[in-house]
Amino acid sequence: MSEKKTIKTFIWLLCSLIILGGITLVALWSSNTRKPNLPEAVNNSTNANSSRAEISQGDKVLLPGKGTEIKQAAAQDIAAGNYQQAIAKLTQSLRTNRNDPEALIYLNNAEIGTKKAYTLAVVVPSGTNSNGAKEILRGVAQAQQEVNQAGGINGVPLKILIANDNNNPETAKNLAQTLANNSEVLGVVGHWASGVTLASASVYQTEKLVVISPISTSVELSSLGNYIFRTVPSDRFAGSALSRHMINQLGKTKAAIFFNSQSNNSQSLKDEFTKSLFSDGGEVVGEFDFAQANFNALNDWQQANNQGAEVLLLAVTSNTLDQALQIIKVNERRLPLLASDDGYDPRILQNGGADTVGMVLAIPWHISAYAEDSFVQASKMLWEGDINWRTALAYDASLALITGLKQTPNPTRQSLQEALSNPDFSFQGASGSVRFLPSGDRNQAIQLVTVKASNGSEFGYQFEIIPTSESELR
Repeated sequence: MSEKKTIKTFIWLLCSLIILGGITLVALWSSNTRKPNLPEAVNNSTNANSSRAEISQGDKVLLPGKGTEIKQAAAQDIAAGNYQQAIAKLTQSLRTNRNDPEALIYLNNAEIGTKKAYTLAVVVPSGTNSNGAKEILRGVAQAQQEVNQAGGINGVPLKILIANDNNNPETAKNLAQTLANNSEVLGVVGHWASGVTLASASVYQTEKLVVISPISTSVELSSLGNYIFRTVPSDRFAGSALSRHMINQLGKTKAAIFFNSQSNNSQSLKDEFTKSLFSDGGEVVGEFDFAQANFNALNDWQQANNQGAEVLLLAVTSNTLDQALQIIKVNERRLPLLASDDGYDPRILQNGGADTVGMVLAIPWHISAYAEDSFVQASKMLWEGDINWRTALAYDASLALITGLKQTPNPTRQSLQEALSNPDFSFQGASGSVRFLPSGDRNQAIQLVTVKASNGSEFGYQFEIIPTSESELR
């Protein structure tokens, strides 16, 4: 090999070593400075964003969907104080999507503009359960619309803040503090899951801000303080109603319970049903957890059957509907099914089909029992369709706050709490007379509905009320 070629080879090797060394050094530096488990860090970031609280009086859209573009433009107008332009855009948005409660609330707020108003907040899981959020917001929007069209609260219009807690306990707790720090907020409608309401209740109690839940049913809420109310009956009523139906109507005494150990209201119903069933002469022969990682519908159903279960109670939650549907499918109508109010969901009818026929659910309100009431008639005109129990009880929660605010010339958080706690406080709501017990609970019967085939319904099946006297359900 020539001397010239040897030098070239040496230079080439030297350059290669330098380049490789540089790459190695960069790699070592990167591995020592970047966070380990990068995919997990990305996921945590995503989760953090999904649990971020949001509050809007119209300046941001929390519920995307049909007509979002024009609603988004209206939100920008509200943020800039251009209320007349926002009114025109929101009116147009509602022509496109008549049953959008967010747009109606923002329209009502825009019509108030900068005028004096009383402010209430409604907390919904808009980021994780948009359908559930809309159900609550329709009740709140209808109450706001009616009171403002009637001249307001002693002449002062009502403004609504919409807040999103994503049904997250920690987010809800932080959000409750934010609302408490806003002196304009006189009361709150919320939250969704019992565990979320429980997590935030201590803040409302400490800060002396009334909160009324239209959804949370856990019996634990009954002892959290005199600023905590609800328009939905507690699980004590639902557990008793289902137990008595099982014993008296089905003639069965042995039940297996499928529940969600991660849900306070699911465990609450399980416990109340168990106590009621024991008191009524029956027994629970098995418990099965929807939340277990190794949940197997077929295996659990067979075990329940082998243990002598004559009836299955599905203490379902909105995030365990899929597991409940698996049990419904495996069961094939062999054992009678009972279910909680979260089972009152179109997905049960759509995906459960014929296997759901005969299933009995305990819910606080059914439209057919109030078909001739003014609230139902007004809601049909407003939303161009039927509403469900969540909308009705959100309306009642809003109307309770409105009625309480009307009772003093210059209402405060304290005067509102005193009004609601007065033994003589009552009003006619969507679900009849509303009054609160000293615990903040509502003393109201539960209604039982069953699934029946229906040619005129969207999925071929529908929930129909089971006529039962109020005394039998308590």
